[in-house]
Amino acid sequence: MATSQADAGKLDPHLASAGADKGVLNWVFNALVRIRPGETSPEFIEPDLAESWTSSANGTEWTFTLRQGVECHGGYGEFTAEDAVYSIRRAANKETSAFSGDFAALDRVEAPDPYTVKVTLKTPIPSLLGLLSNYHGGLMVCGKAAEKLGADFSTHPIGTGPFEFVEYLPQQYIKLKANVAYFRGTPQLDTVTYRYIPSDATRDLAFQSGEVDMIFGRQNNQWVERTQAVPGAVVVGMEPAELNSLYLNKTVKPLDDIRVRQAIAHAIDRKLMVAFTGDKVAREAISVVPDGNLGVVDAGLFPYDPEKAKALLAEAGYPDGITLKTIQSSLPVLLKIMETLQADLKKSNITLDMQVVDHPTYMADIRKDLSQVTLYQAARFPVADVYLTQFFHSRSTVNTPGGVVNFSHCDAADAEIDAAKRELDPVKQKQLWKTAQEKIVADVCAVPFSEQLVVWAWNGALDLGYDLQGSLNLVPQLTEQTHFTK
Repeated sequence: MATSQADAGKLDPHLASAGADKGVLNWVFNALVRIRPGETSPEFIEPDLAESWTSSANGTEWTFTLRQGVECHGGYGEFTAEDAVYSIRRAANKETSAFSGDFAALDRVEAPDPYTVKVTLKTPIPSLLGLLSNYHGGLMVCGKAAEKLGADFSTHPIGTGPFEFVEYLPQQYIKLKANVAYFRGTPQLDTVTYRYIPSDATRDLAFQSGEVDMIFGRQNNQWVERTQAVPGAVVVGMEPAELNSLYLNKTVKPLDDIRVRQAIAHAIDRKLMVAFTGDKVAREAISVVPDGNLGVVDAGLFPYDPEKAKALLAEAGYPDGITLKTIQSSLPVLLKIMETLQADLKKSNITLDMQVVDHPTYMADIRKDLSQVTLYQAARFPVADVYLTQFFHSRSTVNTPGGVVNFSHCDAADAEIDAAKRELDPVKQKQLWKTAQEKIVADVCAVPFSEQLVVWAWNGALDLGYDLQGSLNLVPQLTEQTHFTK
């Protein structure tokens, strides 16, 4: 199969932030629990490395009972509670994890015996099972392998999943082989080659010729319709839709003036941004949280009004407009969105000065707070708390000790986000999330404009082994059941 990414970023599950990396790692690693293959909703959480779990009445103490006899790849022995404790502590440590901020509520994690893991939280949170699912910091590593390999673990991942790492050739491919000892049964695919083909045309030709069996597609109606015409091809636009937002750094001029931020919000035509890709693969944003997340509301985004945008800029002291610097990924799907956005903003005298860099550099630089405005396309575990915490809580501000992806330096709804984490009444919790979204929109920390489904196409002879509705890791899951029918 082939992705549009030019190369791997990090092959360490606790450091991988690019969608293409997270997808392939999901075939190599397991978690304590998982969302059933093909689904994205928390209602489909089921056992993975843990056979069962219980929680205290107040939601602060969780106990997981592990499967016995699960083997780590490469002869690193049985996966036990010691490995689970190591993994959770590693995921919660900012020195070893890009997702440490997700685990702020973690108090301690212990292994009372080889097959029992006890997690204690400082306060209850809405998404503990989500944090420990097969997504982001929830993936479990084999402690002995991670310690022995050290920095090399990022290019030689060792897990317990259906496929084992074999080889990585930079800018070319990753090769995996079947884990014959996999606890759910030996995979029906013997090998998987995950190729890096950033050129859309080259990737399309490789698929049409049968050189690859599955490809990441272009997020536009024309590509979908053209690829559906390829004999035997299956094309799916899958959930979750990734929310496209322009994040505005409130701490730098001229963005420290709310009138400038309001002008940018009025200058973006959401209907145009959807039309750019097409309604088969995109829809308008309704909030700073993706549609479909538990707790999302229509938060009253600013209407498109370029004349209002110009008037606000003039009122703020910029009658001739403004120029904003942005670091932008060279990934075609992201670059084309930003170029369309650039042209749209220009109508309101807002110029985007783009510095285009490769995707790994982009991911690193925006986290160093080097961009005045940041285009970011993301899906997260579909509970409003996760998105609000990572993108809009002051604790998650980039380039700070707890930094995640708060590029805006937003703090408008800290109180509501924190209160919702502690609230056990689901009705009151949703009201707090609603207020938080409305406050963030009013403060214009970010300007959401569209949501895009993730598009994949594959050879119809490939049976995934399940009905694909979506994948939180944005890449279809390959399981022990995936096989070719002919």
